[in-house]
Amino acid sequence: MGDRTRPALFSIPAHRAFSDALVAGLLARHGGDPMALAQGMILLPSNRAVRAVSDAFVRASGGGLLLPRLAAIGDPDIGEQVGSALDPLGEGDALPPAIAPMRRQMILARMVQQVKGDIDAGQALQLGQALGAVLDQMQVERVPVTALRDISLSDELSRHWQTSLHLFEIVIARWPDELARLGCMDLTERRNQLFDRLAARWRDHPPPGFVVAAGIASTAPAVAGLLRRIGEMPGGMVVFAGLDQHMDDEAWQAIGPFDPDPVTGLAPAGHESHPQYALKRLLHAMSATRDDVAQWRWGSEHDARAVRGRNISNAMLPPRLTSRWRDLKTADRSLAGVAALEVATPGEEAQAIAIALREVLETEKRTAALVTPDRQLATRVSAHLKRWGIEADDSAGLPLSRLPPGTLLIAIAQAVAERFAPVPLLTLLKHPLVMRGEGRLAWLEGVRALDLLLRGPRPQAGLAGIDLLLMPRDDDRQRTIRGQVRDWWPAPRALLEPLERAFAVATDLATQLAAIREQAGALTGDAVWAGHQGHAAADLFAEMEAAADEGPRQADMRALPMLLDHVLGGVSVRPPQGGHPRIAILGLIEAQLVQADLMILGGLNEGTWPGLPAPDPWLAPRIRRELGLPGVETRIGLAAHDFASALGAPHVLITRAKRGSGGPAVASRLWLRLKAMAGPQWKVADSYAVLARALDTPAIHNPVGRPAPAPPASVRPTVIPVTDVDRLKADPFAFYARRILRLARLDPVDADAGPAWRGTAVHDILQQWAEAGILDPADLEARARAMFDRPEVHPLLRALWQPRLIEAIRWIAAEVVRDKAEGRTILAVEKEGRADIAEVTLMGKADRIDRLPDGTLGIIDYKTGKPPSAAQVKAGFALQLGLLGVIAENGGFDGITGKRTAGGFEYWSLAKKGDQFGYRESPVDPMGARNKIVTDQFTARVHQQFEELAQAFLLGTAPFRAEINPEVANYGDYDQLMRLEEWYGRDDG
Repeated sequence: MGDRTRPALFSIPAHRAFSDALVAGLLARHGGDPMALAQGMILLPSNRAVRAVSDAFVRASGGGLLLPRLAAIGDPDIGEQVGSALDPLGEGDALPPAIAPMRRQMILARMVQQVKGDIDAGQALQLGQALGAVLDQMQVERVPVTALRDISLSDELSRHWQTSLHLFEIVIARWPDELARLGCMDLTERRNQLFDRLAARWRDHPPPGFVVAAGIASTAPAVAGLLRRIGEMPGGMVVFAGLDQHMDDEAWQAIGPFDPDPVTGLAPAGHESHPQYALKRLLHAMSATRDDVAQWRWGSEHDARAVRGRNISNAMLPPRLTSRWRDLKTADRSLAGVAALEVATPGEEAQAIAIALREVLETEKRTAALVTPDRQLATRVSAHLKRWGIEADDSAGLPLSRLPPGTLLIAIAQAVAERFAPVPLLTLLKHPLVMRGEGRLAWLEGVRALDLLLRGPRPQAGLAGIDLLLMPRDDDRQRTIRGQVRDWWPAPRALLEPLERAFAVATDLATQLAAIREQAGALTGDAVWAGHQGHAAADLFAEMEAAADEGPRQADMRALPMLLDHVLGGVSVRPPQGGHPRIAILGLIEAQLVQADLMILGGLNEGTWPGLPAPDPWLAPRIRRELGLPGVETRIGLAAHDFASALGAPHVLITRAKRGSGGPAVASRLWLRLKAMAGPQWKVADSYAVLARALDTPAIHNPVGRPAPAPPASVRPTVIPVTDVDRLKADPFAFYARRILRLARLDPVDADAGPAWRGTAVHDILQQWAEAGILDPADLEARARAMFDRPEVHPLLRALWQPRLIEAIRWIAAEVVRDKAEGRTILAVEKEGRADIAEVTLMGKADRIDRLPDGTLGIIDYKTGKPPSAAQVKAGFALQLGLLGVIAENGGFDGITGKRTAGGFEYWSLAKKGDQFGYRESPVDPMGARNKIVTDQFTARVHQQFEELAQAFLLGTAPFRAEINPEVANYGDYDQLMRLEEWYGRDDG
């Protein structure tokens, strides 16, 4: 059968629902004979497009119907889908199988690692994947890889290119040999040859039924050749989606691509970001022009008015012709049926979109779809819809790395990579899949106890570090928790030990993956592999393990989390069908050829829609032009085409938020084009924003006032440590929370060794040294070093804090020796005392009490940081030192005999001052110099201040009012409890 003289090329304009219009035309042509329809074949761009056309057939048929064969040209199994169309070619002509993508990725990663030599498996995998992408692009465009050697550049650029070319030799020379050894071929090249064979077969033996290629926009030469052949066949048609036939010739030519300059030989870059650029290139590759394309005559009840298509064309004019907007008539600006919604935040945008989707369901049979490349926005909208019981699955899916099976596998790798450090260890043990089932509650009780035990400085690395943490200790304040964890720990340790043991010796990726797989199953009872998400993880992990032996040779366990995150993140898992039949949430690829009564185009911010073009790590823009490859902005043009196509729905709502997760957001160029073209015809849909704000706005708003609890006297403490008096003075509410409500702040997990830990360690060392009675500086330094040699002390503390502490310890020893020579004697260290003052029992521990040369007592307080200033002491915000003097003068320290007058008060700080670590500071002065308190008046003054506090707060009924004192260090431990942000700064008295 002969070819036509002109190919049968058609376009369904943007204002028509593509799938329904296509089906209407096919039924009009072939619907009279059910067998003729069943013998046909429709080639579509994606599996989602196949589903959209299939649904359109169901809607149009109203009953039973034998569908034509629907095949997606992007599907790896396209050969099987076209089926009998290739059968007559014979077995001898069968193409080699395509190499599995994971196997290819692993082999390329091994080759990259062999060439570069100094990179880990994760980096090699990423570079290998990027290298494979370059190979795919060149194969798609039919550019031989040997062209990489023939690029001519300037000397400076050439030197950089030669470095890259060293790696490109992998795909030029080594990769073809590797494929030949395996008896495989690249999937892209196999698809090219398959399309060539189809075109050749159909040239001589056209299929008996019709063949339609619909909605395909790929500019690949192999695809273009096949489309040309389909258009020339007697029963063939090519139907484009949204080819702009409203543009005049000047605008059409302004898109590009352009002919080379006759002088320089260089061709100016075309407007790759224009929505029609890809279709124009495709027509050029098919040796056709726009004049060869006829408009599809059929439509459907889901179409918008025809004027919409013309005005979309006006909005998408090439940049140098946008000045035409000034002269447009009102009818040419109108976007009737299109409304814009601009809100403040992404959360408000999601809420407004959910309301708009919910509104559609009030009209029977009406449909709506949210189209957005913003996965966070899609997830938020889906969550908001659940408040009305609407399950709207995000059909674009989520990366496996963000789903429970993926996060568990990454958490295992992270725990091993960091040698079971507290944060990754707890993340793993708390994972919702771990010990799922009846034993979950008891498991979590143990994990929570371990969480409490791990708060503070990090223990030693590995499981042995946890073992050391569980050893019994003298004066153990966490004895109960430690015992609980000690009873529970053997079970999780037995599950984690195989991982530690395997990674201690395994440097190959296959062994590491096998260890993670085994223990993931053991930790979860194989729940990690259950369900559609688990099945996807199991399939991917099986592919990785099968190909790992051919992958990178050296696999650093520290790079494994990044490697898994990269691989798992490349797999999207779509939920099983079963969401609401009239609501859809789609990504850009999924939305191709789909149209609903209301199309909501969300996330119209620059960098989101269109997304920023990802930089090519291998091919600079100049190199891509030299090779004849499409530029990186081609994806922007495809996103713009998706936008223009979706604008053709009967009703369209476009939305954006003024702020993104990282700060202020810039409106998309597509949004700005529409707004500039529409001018006064720009319609807003603020009603959805008003509803979104009203939905969660309470009818009555009563902001909380500054808290001032006034508990009865029966619960107010009459025994108070001196360390709490400062808190009572500075912030009564904080005292109330700590002493009456008994709420104490937990240290962070894996925290730095803060002042409290350092202070405790220093006090223990100094106490043991003083109690030994030798007062030898060498003995003190030896005790300090021995403290750092204890197994539970983390090496990081030993490396960073030990040198500073040793310097300060030496200063303390020298000062003690000098004081001793001047007649000063240490009477007690870490001495506890108490005294009844103002009907309240005051208790405290003195770091050191000395007998001064004049016979009075000296009260010393060790500080690892900066001591309180004299102004703070005078204002009554640092009474601890003075109160210890009051206790001493009242005989509160047993064993302190003789004269009990406190005549000296000193802070001994281990912090740095000047060029040395360690200095003394006193808040008093015998003459009151430098605005300090007179020494002889200090205890009396402190006694009076304490008595006033006790009478008001401990014995009286004064409320414990929340205060913010800039003069006092505020750690914010109780800011949330006091709801600080709700009242602070308001003039509420």
